[in-house]
Amino acid sequence: MVSRIPAGRAPSPAAESEHDAALFTQALESLRGLTLRPELVLEEVPAPTRLAPHALALSGEVVLTHDPDEEPAATGRFVVLFDPSAPEPWEGPWRAVTYAKATMEPEVGGDPLAGEVGWAWLTDALAARDLGWTAQAGTVTGVSSQSFGALQEREPTVELEIRASWSPVVPDPGDLADHLLAWGDLMCTLAGLPPLPEGVTALPGIRR
Repeated sequence: MVSRIPAGRAPSPAAESEHDAALFTQALESLRGLTLRPELVLEEVPAPTRLAPHALALSGEVVLTHDPDEEPAATGRFVVLFDPSAPEPWEGPWRAVTYAKATMEPEVGGDPLAGEVGWAWLTDALAARDLGWTAQAGTVTGVSSQSFGALQEREPTVELEIRASWSPVVPDPGDLADHLLAWGDLMCTLAGLPPLPEGVTALPGIRR
């Protein structure tokens, strides 16, 4: 969006605010217009209000069957923040803040490389879509659960949680949609789903 401002005159705060709002609206339209694979269902939820002037939050689930009583294979959240002032820790105006969790095989709990593998799933998902990002940070946590007493018949379980944030390097706000797709790839990897064949698309998955 090009503001019509006479040469030699700095943009007014109102003009800058309008421009910034237009950029974020462009990003929203690209995110809300995505086509997702049918197992990945996203829903728009209230966004945080104190982290940045503009924000969008999506809650996600990977659902493998049509049984409403079956637990999702993976759950998570994807938040986009936009601060035109480009906070120094971000190294840019955009920030993706994400969370993904799934139940894994019990042997994952004893694997000392599980954290590195989980983080590689994220970076590989971003790299596979040829995306640019910077200032990445996060943690990978394995939580083991074993039941006793009346619940001792339950099998031991391990949940892998990946909490990550990064600053998308996007020439155009519409390119943020590819970062959401990469996070969706991570969610499906956690759920044990193979990648979709090239050229195959699926149903829209974002509910508002």
